[in-house]
Amino acid sequence: MSKRRGTGIGSRAIRGAVAGAVGTAAMDLVWYRRYRRGGGKDPFLRWEFGGDVLGWADASAPGQLGRKVERIVTGRRPPERWARTTTNVMHWATGIGWAVQYGVLAGRPARHRIIRALALGPVVWLSGYVILPLADVYQPIWEYDARTLANDLSAHLVFGLTTSATYAALARQRT
Repeated sequence: MSKRRGTGIGSRAIRGAVAGAVGTAAMDLVWYRRYRRGGGKDPFLRWEFGGDVLGWADASAPGQLGRKVERIVTGRRPPERWARTTTNVMHWATGIGWAVQYGVLAGRPARHRIIRALALGPVVWLSGYVILPLADVYQPIWEYDARTLANDLSAHLVFGLTTSATYAALARQRT
């Protein structure tokens, strides 16, 4: 039984991870552009890696979720100095983690692959409005105005489309 190189679950997961990093960076560029248009002054790298996160009060919702996980794992309250690192790890791990799952599934036969590609961003977006409120680090979706939700969805669409396009390009190179 012969198997084509690069078609196994491990290869698909690795391609997914790479695609997820590219997709996360693309989504962040959307958010950064909006930040700058809104008057933000920080250079990209300072903004991207949470230069203003000095403690838990400054951490994003994913960072707050990471703080809760750290507390469960260590049995202690994480120190304030961990807030920036935790926020960054949670942000990148979320994007890459979703894309690893996408990569594993993208190798499976499907009648309508384009639907799978188009669904990634909205699925990730909606899951945040389920998981984060349940973790008590975000408000339920109905408490946000339409503009906020649209901005968030559009950034996640960029994530999903960039991730799926990058994955497809990487998959074509390997076969």
